[in-house]
Amino acid sequence: MIPAISFTKRCCLVGVFIVSSLTLNAQQFWQKITSPNLSELELKFKNYPSEYGHTVTWGWDGPVDRKSIIQDLDAMKGQGLRVVTIEAGYNMVNPYLSAGWFETIKVAVEEAKKRDMRVWIIDEGKYPSGFAGGKFSQERLDLRMQGLVVAQRISLSAGQEISKALTPNIISAVAISQDNEPNKIINVNSGQLKWTAPKGNWQVILVEHRFKTSVTRAANNPTRGKDTVNSLCDYLSPEATRQFLEFTHEQYKKHVGNEFGKTIMGFRGDEPDYGFTPWTPKMPEEFQKRKGYNVLPYLASFFTQGSTDEEKRVKADYWDVWSDLFAENFFDVQAEWCAKNNLEYIVHLNHEDKMMQLVRSSGDFFKNMRHVQIPGVDAIWNQVWPDKIADFPKLASSASHLFGRPRSFSESFAAYTIPPTVAQAKWCVDYQMVRGINLFEYMFWAGSAGGRGMPKSYLGDPAFAQLADYSNRTAFLLSNGKPAAKIALYHPTSSMWLGDEESNISTLAISNSLLERQYDFDFVDEQALSSVLKLEKGEFKNLSEQGYSTIIIPAVSVLSSKTFERLKLFAKAGGKVIFLGKSPSFLMDNTFLNMKKAPSITWATHEASGKLNEKIITLLPQDVKLNKPSPAVKYLHRILKDADLYFFFNESDEKQELNATIQGKGAASIWNAQTAVISALPVISRTSATVNIPLKLNAHETKLIIIKATK
Repeated sequence: MIPAISFTKRCCLVGVFIVSSLTLNAQQFWQKITSPNLSELELKFKNYPSEYGHTVTWGWDGPVDRKSIIQDLDAMKGQGLRVVTIEAGYNMVNPYLSAGWFETIKVAVEEAKKRDMRVWIIDEGKYPSGFAGGKFSQERLDLRMQGLVVAQRISLSAGQEISKALTPNIISAVAISQDNEPNKIINVNSGQLKWTAPKGNWQVILVEHRFKTSVTRAANNPTRGKDTVNSLCDYLSPEATRQFLEFTHEQYKKHVGNEFGKTIMGFRGDEPDYGFTPWTPKMPEEFQKRKGYNVLPYLASFFTQGSTDEEKRVKADYWDVWSDLFAENFFDVQAEWCAKNNLEYIVHLNHEDKMMQLVRSSGDFFKNMRHVQIPGVDAIWNQVWPDKIADFPKLASSASHLFGRPRSFSESFAAYTIPPTVAQAKWCVDYQMVRGINLFEYMFWAGSAGGRGMPKSYLGDPAFAQLADYSNRTAFLLSNGKPAAKIALYHPTSSMWLGDEESNISTLAISNSLLERQYDFDFVDEQALSSVLKLEKGEFKNLSEQGYSTIIIPAVSVLSSKTFERLKLFAKAGGKVIFLGKSPSFLMDNTFLNMKKAPSITWATHEASGKLNEKIITLLPQDVKLNKPSPAVKYLHRILKDADLYFFFNESDEKQELNATIQGKGAASIWNAQTAVISALPVISRTSATVNIPLKLNAHETKLIIIKATK
């Protein structure tokens, strides 16, 4: 058995139903929402398909060859791992993306196939995705990443005049008062800077666009450090992304394309984001087309502390546009390529655990994930750990549910400052699975070619094989059926673009309060509410055919007019809309710049305190009700063709002895994911729609409970 964990106690318009154009005509069973009956699941419960197995990052350091590949694959399979994710490493005889590299990949795929194992390939020679092992810096300098930067600061006092010619890269200027006066935008369209300072002291900021990259860690970098030697591509340019695919994916296709969708599952991306304000040559044209005005005069104001309301609104418009371009021209292009080649695209972003940073560096999580086949998050630096509240894995699972994807992903345990034991790793995995994650990439298996062999971490512990088998089997069950949460919690990206920190704090507090009271939910984004969700019989239905009967809006500054009107229609049709905290002050149509004052809201429930008090609790749909408060007990509910599947997890160090009333009718059973044994569960009482069952959970214990529907 997996050893007991040793943790200290936790501190503590009618909607348009959009079907993705990137969906395969003939998807494999693991690539689509399935609705199996219980007998089908039971047949596969013990010997689950390899495609559902979690994966491990397989680092290729040193002289990787067939002998070392065989040794590693046998060792990993001996530890219960059926799937591997190949990552380029250092000091390889065959450098990343060389002809020898692809020949070695071919050998690895051949050997994995012999063992009925599956392969994912990290799409980069380390991270973040998008520099093609340095090829953009070497071969396509024109398609490198670009950004906006402050080129010069000029101090002036009252009456002083500046007049100078500007280089073509200077595109915006603003004067900042040192005496708390409003910013003054300076017109530099003519290529000349000419301005006289009014009363007071001022600083003129000149902003230019230039080639600039976020840092990369490259397998071919002899320093092994993070630096800017190898530039990322221009994420906002479809031409750059297609060139990235030509450098990488297309070359794999030439060598091992016959195993696409068979042994090779797909490509995994890693942390594409911006550490600065993005730019692309077509930005002025795209912004004008999408927003209807010229953004250039305002750009310099983005680099000031005392921006006016007008400047803040323009900045939100800019974030809206570049996040559209990021989604359309980087993520969607790759997802479409994978779909056409019978593969899936996994990717996680950066800062998922810090939403304000996430929207600053990635624009919009849900836009980016809209067509990605397996949305993901990254659990590093002990972000998921018992002394933390970390509900961010729900971002990935919510995106999967919204957009009709069966699986959501977590790259886990990289750079954990407290290396986990097997028991601690199981706790972290269970913590994420109960929040909807059902595909893990365990970090990190150092290949034997580098002289390291079997890892000395939790992965090398003999008990890990049991964790792998348990988590694979659990994830197999949790990848089938459809999600059942009835509550949707609005994710306030638009308000955060306006700098509204309160919207972030409110959302995090509500999500934690819901889960501690056994109310499961999904995050929903602006675009989903305004267009993706289908209004049907008083519910908003997502692309997984999951229905939300209640929408909670946290404290927000702004909603789109489309979302506002759809929420009104939803309420009129019988759905519940609840505003927790401040209601929106503004509605926006196409631009934040021209947003208008929001009307009074008489068709929804308001709770100014922002708390889930008793008044609000009585309005919420509930499919799990415990006989006493138990904040440490979390659950996940999925609906099968003829059964209800529940996954319970006791996150605490203390035993929980409870009775649980859960939705479902029929015989109850416990499915032991460790032993693959199915046993009957006594039912205390029944109603026409629920059963009351004993729920005894030891410290850190999970239980899979299935209620088989009666005919």
